[in-house]
Amino acid sequence: MASTEYNLYEDVCSFVRKAAAYTDHPKGLIDAIITCNSIYKFNFPLRRDDGTYEVLEGFRVQHSHHKLPVKGGIRYSEHVSETEVMGLASLMSYKCALVEVPFGGAKGGVKINTKNYSVNELERVTRRYTSELIKKNFIGAALDVPAPDYGTGAREMAWIADTYSAFNPNSVNALGCVTGKPLSQSGIEGRTQATGKGVCLGLREACLRADDMKKIGLEPGLAGKKVIVQGLGNVGYYSAKFLQEEGAIIIGVAEHMGGVYNEKGIDIDALHKHRMETNGVNTFDGGKFIKDSASMLEMDCDILVPAALENQITLENAKRIKAKIIGEAANGPTTKEAEALLVEAGKLIIPDIYLNAGGVTVSYFEWLKNLSRVSFGKIDKRYDMLDNHRIVEAIEKASGTVLSDEIKKSIVKGASEEDLAMSGLEDTMVNSYESLSKTKVDFKVKDMRTASFINSINKIAISYMDLGIFP
Repeated sequence: MASTEYNLYEDVCSFVRKAAAYTDHPKGLIDAIITCNSIYKFNFPLRRDDGTYEVLEGFRVQHSHHKLPVKGGIRYSEHVSETEVMGLASLMSYKCALVEVPFGGAKGGVKINTKNYSVNELERVTRRYTSELIKKNFIGAALDVPAPDYGTGAREMAWIADTYSAFNPNSVNALGCVTGKPLSQSGIEGRTQATGKGVCLGLREACLRADDMKKIGLEPGLAGKKVIVQGLGNVGYYSAKFLQEEGAIIIGVAEHMGGVYNEKGIDIDALHKHRMETNGVNTFDGGKFIKDSASMLEMDCDILVPAALENQITLENAKRIKAKIIGEAANGPTTKEAEALLVEAGKLIIPDIYLNAGGVTVSYFEWLKNLSRVSFGKIDKRYDMLDNHRIVEAIEKASGTVLSDEIKKSIVKGASEEDLAMSGLEDTMVNSYESLSKTKVDFKVKDMRTASFINSINKIAISYMDLGIFP
């Protein structure tokens, strides 16, 4: 019997070829864009705390070298496979090109269930994985810059940075070898919530377009929109939190162990706190517990935000999806067959390569911070505050009005590192959506994903041609 295992890489390649048909790029150039440049698969031993040993499988894929360094997260999951990492790496290339972040795409992973290992064991796994990458020149501020992904976080990135620095004691840019680090290790303010903030900004831009909303029977704006979010990890939580702050009503949150539904709205901060304290959502009293969380994807809502793993909306459940907007906060949550059905049904899909680009955008800012070795706002914040204070004093003197201390503070306040990072993120998401919306109209395509890939392909193609690889 033929394998029915989902292949994310093949799906991404099919999206690219579909988009390429709208361009006049030669087949050889498209093949060069699609192909993964480097695939590193390796095995390494782990000594467990009880003295026993086991062998783990690791991966690092560099999809595109049209720009260096390449960029992409490291995933710890028992479902990690070569084709999954290839697919995620290729998505990173197109994502970076789309939002004009100057990186090639990459991805990595270790096939491991983190729940079965102690903190000490995970540290040994991470440091050994890093040393394997160092041996093959698959990590470095100018070569390949990892980041957190599913199953990893700031803690693991700190271990990676420390290991790399130990191997490269004379490198002044050593900390630029990885992003998503803790602030104490030259991370950046705002990185933790960046992907979720980007999801909110992208959905806000989509909902602001009255003509597009009219086509799917919705009023413009996020306020009042009923939203179901799949996943309450970092991306899902912050996506829901920022959407709620924009006036959207979060009526459902689906987790792998069950979900919570409340038509009147769920207090996301309360639910997140409850989940962290109890490691579950089944006893949360702010909504009805839904044991079959997968069924929540099919519930009635305005916006569905899959923020967990890939392959969640498939040919099997696509016909039952009632949401009018699908905002892909996760990578590859919708298969190509499912998307075809959803687009035909008039759904608006905001694709992953645009919508979850907030993480890599702010990671880019962190990388720049590490290379410049100075925090954003460090030099000019105090000057701006004093300058603003002088302006306020001049206004008060000219008008004869004395402003309250609260108003003065809000005006005088200089931009913090987080303010600047979020400003750059918003500018990126707004401009990128405007560009892909224009492409959708200019090329007369039905869906935003094809428009996104057209933009990405064109930008990568220009890089290849400027390098002289293709005349």
